[in-house]
Amino acid sequence: MTLPIFLLHNGSSALSSSAAPEKASRHLVYIKANSTSCLTVRSEKLRVKLLTHGQNRIEEMAAAEIPSVKLMDGTSIPVLGLGTWKSKPGEVKAAVEAAISAGYRHIDCSPVYENEAEVGDAIAAKIKDGTVTREKLYIVSKLWQTYHEPDDVEAGLKVTLKDLQVEYLDLYLMHFPIGFKQQSGHTSARDANNQIITTDRDYVDTWKAMEKLVEKKLVRSIGVSNFNEKQIDRILENCTIKPVTNQVECHPYFNQKSLSDHCANKGIILTAYSPFASPDRSWASPDEPKLLEDPALVAVAKKYNKTVANILLRYQVKKFNVKLNNII
Repeated sequence: MTLPIFLLHNGSSALSSSAAPEKASRHLVYIKANSTSCLTVRSEKLRVKLLTHGQNRIEEMAAAEIPSVKLMDGTSIPVLGLGTWKSKPGEVKAAVEAAISAGYRHIDCSPVYENEAEVGDAIAAKIKDGTVTREKLYIVSKLWQTYHEPDDVEAGLKVTLKDLQVEYLDLYLMHFPIGFKQQSGHTSARDANNQIITTDRDYVDTWKAMEKLVEKKLVRSIGVSNFNEKQIDRILENCTIKPVTNQVECHPYFNQKSLSDHCANKGIILTAYSPFASPDRSWASPDEPKLLEDPALVAVAKKYNKTVANILLRYQVKKFNVKLNNII
């Protein structure tokens, strides 16, 4: 059984997929979209409604139509979310504000994206103008690798809390299972060859420090990112609080079936990033296929008068029986 989580991550990314679906109603998923695409993946129907109805009514409607799914720790996460990777300074604030106004409640961040302060300004503005309350938002961020020493974990979180202008996070992820020697803050130290210096710190020790953040109510849930099956198992064998999600690259050309199955068997939801297969990636060769230009997807999109991104989103939602009505 596959268990993809799917997200729209940046303006050139899309949604993940997996192998042929099996009956998977007990395994729920969510989508994450980035700020530069948040107003293009919604359906034409919703876009028209935004143009022809009162803004407050549409905000209420959009928020009400986006369902939530329950994680293993009992918390719930909105099915549709907004990622902020590759969102440029000077643009991300307006994009996040527009997304929240359109009904997004789940916002995914990381300090390494170098825009959390601006995201925080957007969140504060939408709370201040009455569009949303903090309790209605689901805010996610990540522990960067220069804060893997157990004594530094809380300090790393507090930088994020300050920038986002919130007192707690709904979900905090370990961004990678390896630490970097810290030069200053989120800046890693480098050797004479300009290579990042890694540390020998065991990520299990880092995880145990993250568990204390839950105990202190600084975060509600914790999870991991870019972990493989063996690394997931080591966490599970040594943890008090289990990770609720594992965020990894996942899309139709890289469906992560083995990892999806493994996480599903452990009750862990898999979150996919680069769900459009990162067509703007600098390392791609000119002859590599592009997911958003896949002939089969283009044909389906044309048939239903949708974008390829719409088709990919709807495919995932339908496969797992998660209803988004006409949002996508």
